[in-house]
Amino acid sequence: MARTPDRASPRFGAKIRVFRRRLGLSQVQLADRLGISASYLNLIEANKRPLPADLLIALARQFQVDLQSFTADEDARVVADLNEALADPVLGDLEVPAAEVRELAATAPAAARALLRLYQGYKAARGSADALAVQLDEGELLAGVERSRVSTEEVSDLLQRRSNHFPELEEGAEELWRRASLDRYDLYPGLVAFLGRELGVEVRIADADADPGVLRRYDADRRRLVLSELLPTRSRNFQLAHTIALLAYPDRVNAVVEDDGLTLPESRALARVAMANYFAGAVLMPYERFLLGAQQTRYDLDVLGRRFKVSFEQVAHRLTTLRRPHAEGVAFHYIRIDVAGNISKRFSASGIRIARFSGACPRWNVFAAFLTPGMIRVQLSRMPEGPAYFCIARTVHRDAGGYHAQHPVHAIGLGCRLEDATQLVYSDGIALDREENIVPVGVNCRLCARSDCEQRALPSLRQPLRVDEAVRRVSPYAPADLVHPVR
Repeated sequence: MARTPDRASPRFGAKIRVFRRRLGLSQVQLADRLGISASYLNLIEANKRPLPADLLIALARQFQVDLQSFTADEDARVVADLNEALADPVLGDLEVPAAEVRELAATAPAAARALLRLYQGYKAARGSADALAVQLDEGELLAGVERSRVSTEEVSDLLQRRSNHFPELEEGAEELWRRASLDRYDLYPGLVAFLGRELGVEVRIADADADPGVLRRYDADRRRLVLSELLPTRSRNFQLAHTIALLAYPDRVNAVVEDDGLTLPESRALARVAMANYFAGAVLMPYERFLLGAQQTRYDLDVLGRRFKVSFEQVAHRLTTLRRPHAEGVAFHYIRIDVAGNISKRFSASGIRIARFSGACPRWNVFAAFLTPGMIRVQLSRMPEGPAYFCIARTVHRDAGGYHAQHPVHAIGLGCRLEDATQLVYSDGIALDREENIVPVGVNCRLCARSDCEQRALPSLRQPLRVDEAVRRVSPYAPADLVHPVR
């Protein structure tokens, strides 16, 4: 059979060898199953022959793994996470060559993930210990060791592994539109009617003081869903669809939540909420119509928000989910931070590396968004390893509550590869090809080699720290031979 070589990763051979050994197969046995010679398989495992696309599919079937398990992007994410973990100050001056990190991710992916989970557990325990020390110092005592950080990380990993796209939930949302005969211009009556007719659930709107601090409460015994009057219309629709996901489509939600990467009960509970939210977003912004609208408006988030009657944040999040094969949107990365710099949501389909265990680069425009509330800020940026990105950022605030309610403010960062920027309306009038317009950024200070950055908060592990007491430079961590700082 004639085969057309596919673009192959140089690490495919190691991956195939790992999967083969995991099944206890010899090269001869696997080659026989694939209908190829053992010598040809040996050459593929040694990375001396390219891996054809049809053979890649056959291998995925034999190993019963997703094709994404073979992708270079998956390797790159593991390598990036390992590098971040190895940059922890607790490891002191221990230097692990980059080649060894890449080899570990390629030849022993399970061991690499185990190390990351161990480090993740260490960070959670360290955070709990620090919190415990503070509590004891103040004469208080914690009830137990906090596991929330591990849980949120496991859910973030699930979204990244699945490219933040869940076909089973998309199909469920499309089915709901048919079953409920929803009106695109007024979803609320149709969603309420579906809850009553199909699920026997009564929907009520409660006064703000009836259940202070609660925006949605479902009483399973009374089959009653109560929404606060403080919720704006678009949020009421979202909460109705969220509840329908859990009550009418639990099998679809649970199929995702049964992922082996969710090791804690808290992780599965968080994932169930996240999947119900995903379902709600898919109901409010149906895939095909939303993708068409995004392409027609050139990803104008404000226009899309008005068209689908959703918030800026909901549009931004939905744009990251448009990964359906043969019907994909622009590959975006997404980050949400608060004024203290805490990252509460992150996802990357663009390839940019977002810090997993520590703060992000302060030169990212998502931090500057707090200086101009409600205004979209645009930035061209380049990571140290070379790729350039086009990013927008804007602040958002919760619009539920009365005069005395707290309205927490977050900044949303959304970006794509620079070569995709022309598809976005925000790139109009910007000279994308001028290098002087591109801001040098990094993952975080510890991993960035740009020691000449005036915003550096910590020394880089990639540059020796040499302090000259007689000279004050743009940064106390700038190298002695600095000529021009990063601008």
